[in-house]
Amino acid sequence: MNTPVLPSPLPADLPLRVECPPGACVCERERLLADPQADMRPLLLTRQQEQKLIERIERVDSYADLQHVQGLIRKNLGAELRILPGPNEVRTVRGIVIVLEERPGLCKKVRQSVPAAVRRRLAERLDIAYAILDAHDLFGAS
Repeated sequence: MNTPVLPSPLPADLPLRVECPPGACVCERERLLADPQADMRPLLLTRQQEQKLIERIERVDSYADLQHVQGLIRKNLGAELRILPGPNEVRTVRGIVIVLEERPGLCKKVRQSVPAAVRRRLAERLDIAYAILDAHDLFGAS
């Protein structure tokens, strides 16, 4: 009797991110690959695609565009890019908290490079930073 062959969670032709050197990352890549039910989207972000994402972030020209990029990250990586005013007074772009959520398979380098690119873009386009503050009612009427 033949046993049915279950479809692979990842098509074989899709490139996966090259694994980091041992001890350099805590992305839990092996655990993710061992679990057939796991969300594999973070592993599909190759270094080349990471560069494209960084370039896309560097082209953000409005708060709405930034929200669109956040939606793309959520859809394609399954991770949330949170951009919020910090708990203390916001005097510079450094006062805005930018975090790419940890997900199994999402490299530590990506979790650092994406927020850094967003911070650079906010420093270049202060109108977007002001829109973030306004969206969180920091400039609203009290």
